[in-house]
Amino acid sequence: MQSKSLKLQQLICGGILLAAFGALSGCGGGQAAPAVDAKKDAVNAVPVEVAEAGRNAISASYSGTASLVADHEAQVVAKTSGVMLKLFVEEGMLVKEGQLLAQLDDANARSSAAQTEAQMHKAEAVFARAEQSIKKELIPKAEYDTDKFDMLSQRAAFEVAKLQLAYTRIVAPVSGVIAERSVKIGNYVQTNATMFRIVGMDPLQAVLNVPERQLGILKAGQTVRLDADALSGKKFTGEIKRIAPVVDPASGTFRVTCEFHDTTGILRPGMFGRIEIVYDHRESALTVPRSAVVEEDGETSVFVVEAAPPAAAKTDAAKTDAAKTNKPADKAVAAAPAVPGMVAHRRLVKLGYLDTDRAEIREGIEDGARVITVGRNAVREGTAVQVLPSQVVEKQVADKKA
Repeated sequence: MQSKSLKLQQLICGGILLAAFGALSGCGGGQAAPAVDAKKDAVNAVPVEVAEAGRNAISASYSGTASLVADHEAQVVAKTSGVMLKLFVEEGMLVKEGQLLAQLDDANARSSAAQTEAQMHKAEAVFARAEQSIKKELIPKAEYDTDKFDMLSQRAAFEVAKLQLAYTRIVAPVSGVIAERSVKIGNYVQTNATMFRIVGMDPLQAVLNVPERQLGILKAGQTVRLDADALSGKKFTGEIKRIAPVVDPASGTFRVTCEFHDTTGILRPGMFGRIEIVYDHRESALTVPRSAVVEEDGETSVFVVEAAPPAAAKTDAAKTDAAKTNKPADKAVAAAPAVPGMVAHRRLVKLGYLDTDRAEIREGIEDGARVITVGRNAVREGTAVQVLPSQVVEKQVADKKA
């Protein structure tokens, strides 16, 4: 009986010792865990760059590409034949409508005009005598009519001769630049032979084939911006001249003709350019950089950086452990210093207008929210982040991935 009682006492003592050891272990773990966790969070924080959502002006636009074409173009052809005597223009020269371009040999035309003029004057004199005679009834009416028609015929022949003489002077039918010269001095030019090609330089036009969903948005007179590939850094402003009233059923597009007036003269027909049509504008829209927008699984979102929740729970646990062990609370709390941190939260957003570098946010975040622009591919909901200056973010992200 005594041996059984001794064994029972030994078991009770052992249990008390185990309980005391466990309590001491728990107190020690409660003090060390917060420091370890804080250190771990600081080490694993993802470096990111952020930007604040703010109010900015933004425009809605349609962009496309097209080549510039001349508003007008003319092929200058010979209306009479003759030897080319003089050339007054060369390729690349600007000419005005009616300006003299070349001169053909006009000797035959002048002789013909002089001859027909003399015949006309003769017919006019005969008809003048007939008018006096018919009043005195000295000639029959038939003879008077014949003299009259001869006079009118000679006048018409003289007009034709003058026109043929004028055709020896080759003049510009439209204003523009001489794009091509096809004749040389001394060439015998046949009637209807092409001598020059004149291309208009102002205005220039560009034709866009726009998807039919834009038909109700684009209107004649809307502002157009042109960025020519050959003229890097230079932008030109124009407007929509006209819009085709029908949609091409084969392509599902309609034609939009844009017009540009270039006072500098550096735009040329045939240049390739990128065209942006601005059809709406908002002065104070909530926007973020486009680099902050994430398109994933059919959803649009941004990652917002916010302060991590305060370590209140860990501090309270430390105070409780200190009370159990009869240690001063301030010493227990000091063992787990608060480490301020930032975390990323995913926010679903509704986009509005988009421009080159900014996106309008209609719903999802508030003005002043800090969104991740660099490093967002490395974060998920609740990821600890470290906001760094932009010049070091990319390097640290690359090092972390490596």
